[in-house]
Amino acid sequence: MAFADFHDVRFPLDISRGARGGPVRRTDIVTLASGREHRNARWIHSRRKYDAGYGVKTLAGLASVVAFFEERRGRLIGFRWRDRLDWTSASANGAPAPLDQPIGAGTGSRASFQLVKTYGAAHAPYQRLIRKPVAGTVRVAVGGAELPPTGFSVDAATGVVTFAVAPANGAAITAGYEFDVPVRFDIDELDIELSAFEAGQIPSIPLIELIV
Repeated sequence: MAFADFHDVRFPLDISRGARGGPVRRTDIVTLASGREHRNARWIHSRRKYDAGYGVKTLAGLASVVAFFEERRGRLIGFRWRDRLDWTSASANGAPAPLDQPIGAGTGSRASFQLVKTYGAAHAPYQRLIRKPVAGTVRVAVGGAELPPTGFSVDAATGVVTFAVAPANGAAITAGYEFDVPVRFDIDELDIELSAFEAGQIPSIPLIELIV
């Protein structure tokens, strides 16, 4: 039986609140005879890893994770994950505003732009591609003026914003949004512990970000 490789559904929010994890990078380091180092980034983009096991405290929570795991067939099918540390375009997880993040500049003919989020500023800002925005949360401005929802559309599966009318040449395009992280389970086996009556836990539920 064939399955889709991604389900547009979010991991249970009440369990994700107790999770831990964050961005991972890969750097090769060669130490020369002089003691100096040569460092090379193997990945252009970071990849996030999480462990959701810390959020499972009750039998009800355990049952919901088992059902979610089984429907995703373990590592087979991806899904959405709410990173409680980083889930909006605004700083400190504030409410999204249309001027939050620059996503491009108009050319007079280009109508589609990818949502991005920029980290850092002065030295080497990192631009993260946002592929899974939350439907209904995206706000967009052109030249500092917010557009009505009829002025653009957003593909919630890719994070691409398409304008009804291509922005004028040189016009700054900005956006605000909520977003999820596309992930999959990084195990094909759940190790379930029933520690007490009406209580249970899964010590480790590793998740890894999908590059989509």
